Amino acid sequence: MSLFLSDKELEQELLCMTDHFTDELFDCSLLPVAKIMFPVSRLVVDPERFEKDSDEPMASKGMGVVYTRTSSNRILRDTPSEQERVHLITAYYEPHHCRLSQAVADALGVYKHCLIVDCHSFPSKPLPYEFDQSPVRPDICIGTDTFHTPKWLTETAVSYFRQNGLNTEIDKPFSGAIVPKPYCRKTKAVRSFMIEINRSLYMDEELGTPSKEFELTRNKLCSVLKLLVHVAQKNVAA
Repeated sequence: MSLFLSDKELEQELLCMTDHFTDELFDCSLLPVAKIMFPVSRLVVDPERFEKDSDEPMASKGMGVVYTRTSSNRILRDTPSEQERVHLITAYYEPHHCRLSQAVADALGVYKHCLIVDCHSFPSKPLPYEFDQSPVRPDICIGTDTFHTPKWLTETAVSYFRQNGLNTEIDKPFSGAIVPKPYCRKTKAVRSFMIEINRSLYMDEELGTPSKEFELTRNKLCSVLKLLVHVAQKNVAA
């Protein structure tokens, strides 16, 4: 499989498409939770896409589970052969979803319910590939699923973020929340929502380095995460 970007162009694409520092920002080390991180760039495989391009809206932009186009609609690489596609999915996509499914199963086994918090970041200015091209972007985007995100969870998340001075929108500029296939639209005890944070709050988007607001933003996120986990534990039957 060949790449059609120079080293500099690839570096720029990685800068645009990476969820920078989210592993540090969403620190859950003091919480009774399992932390699962995808080990490679989404330019290799995107674990948030549906495995079949026929099910994935972003496949129309060459950004299905295996990207062939960049964020600016340039050719990223050759269209993978079926063998190459299967190899990438087997090597990265399936193990990630197996870990996620096992974590959900473990939580259900112990607590009888599970809360998935899907953590991401987004650029302060929309990239060409994005469906939502509005130049006005919130600090925080809460992504929801009609089956797995109860109303109280959405309202609580929005309230807590706004109390911390963060402009928060629901499903804008991104929507949805990840749920492992064995439980998707089947198990109400599995709740899920997405948190997307505007990168301008914590980093220099040109350089890809943390800004002086990094620790303040991190502290706010950690505070909200703790509150949401606590509320979710109280609302087991809701």
